[in-house]
Amino acid sequence: MTTELREDEFELYDLQVVVEAIAGNCTCAMTVGDSVFLRGGKISMPEGADFCLYALQSVIPLLPAKQRLLHPADWMETDTRALCPDPGCGLTMRVDRLQKRVLKHDDVSPIGWQD
Repeated sequence: MTTELREDEFELYDLQVVVEAIAGNCTCAMTVGDSVFLRGGKISMPEGADFCLYALQSVIPLLPAKQRLLHPADWMETDTRALCPDPGCGLTMRVDRLQKRVLKHDDVSPIGWQD
């Protein structure tokens, strides 16, 4: 069931960044299955969980593109993995799309929507 969006509304996917594999020595005590969520413009984690900042920094630049539906041939549409920048760690993260979220322009921008 598709809902018609108003002119000042747009859709973004909620994302989950999941630790998929660790092939080396992760000194941040990450484990396979650890995750962080992006809902709209806010990052959250399960209660009591933590996530390595250094691993997260390598995936953050990709997240705005992964939130949007792109052309099917665009590499950002198909590629879902990123690596921790520590070569000894060997941590692989996967970016999963969850459900779509409808956002209103004026809720996320200080510049008012112009009809």
